[in-house]
Amino acid sequence: MNIQHRPSPKPPLKILLCSPRGFCAGVVRAIDAVERALAKFGPPVYVRHEIVHNRYVVEALKAKGAIFVEELEEVPDTKAPVIFSAHGVAKSVSAEAAARNLLAIDATCPLVTKVHREAEIHHKRGRKVLLVGHSGHPEVVGTMGQLPPGAVELVESVQAVEELRLEDVADLAYVTQTTLSLDDSQEIVSALTRRFPQIVGPHKEDICYATTNRQAAVKQVAPQVDAVLVVGSPNSSNSQRLREVAERSGAPAQLVQGRSEIDWSMFAGIASLGISAGASAPEVLVEEIMEAFAERYEISVETVSAALEDVAFPLPKELRALA
Repeated sequence: MNIQHRPSPKPPLKILLCSPRGFCAGVVRAIDAVERALAKFGPPVYVRHEIVHNRYVVEALKAKGAIFVEELEEVPDTKAPVIFSAHGVAKSVSAEAAARNLLAIDATCPLVTKVHREAEIHHKRGRKVLLVGHSGHPEVVGTMGQLPPGAVELVESVQAVEELRLEDVADLAYVTQTTLSLDDSQEIVSALTRRFPQIVGPHKEDICYATTNRQAAVKQVAPQVDAVLVVGSPNSSNSQRLREVAERSGAPAQLVQGRSEIDWSMFAGIASLGISAGASAPEVLVEEIMEAFAERYEISVETVSAALEDVAFPLPKELRALA
């Protein structure tokens, strides 16, 4: 007698989907800028640095005719537009583009531009500017490049605050990278204000609304689940901070660019999972990851919302006629 064993049903998995997640207004604007430039001028369109830190987005734009370069010297003498990424650029880059008569289109996120302007105002008022951020990140390079060499000092940690040796502590100001961990930045800012009580800070928080909201959603979800998965690129600062926030809130977390990177051993035997996505990660990648879990689990999905977002930024002026 041939007895056929029915496969056991898939184990249940409750997914708590963080909201907001994924694209922010600055990322939407930057990607739109490349797509509108391709529509207006035709390919190729040159883009200095990854327009946003996401491999999927970059590859999709390459397929449409965008050419990504790290420095302007890689761009030939051309009438084609050159777009500056959402992270912002140093003034020397804009000056080089102007000297070469390149058609430069600045897709810097307006919230990064706000930090640039703050730094410039502090400098004009005779203040030494301290920048709280991560060394080497393109946003930090761009912000430091708004002022003459030596006018901005990078501060990466509470220990770095204690080690600061400044000639004049009477005229100090600080600005921050927009994509930092709120907890980390608050610790560093608290250390700065303790050590330098006269230091001048931003009128309004530099860490952007999207970073704040995505971290708030992860903080809400992480204590309720067995693990958290963050969709985003390893070179995306805000995505890395989401992973850190999840871990600090008590949940093991993994950052993946797509379903092929999921470490299934980490998620073996879980009953609940939180999912979020960095501000430069498209929703299609979230959907693919949920499909991957649905192949192994009987999933139920609940959205946990920390904030409603309705922010939108206008396109760069060179492209607004196409809007």
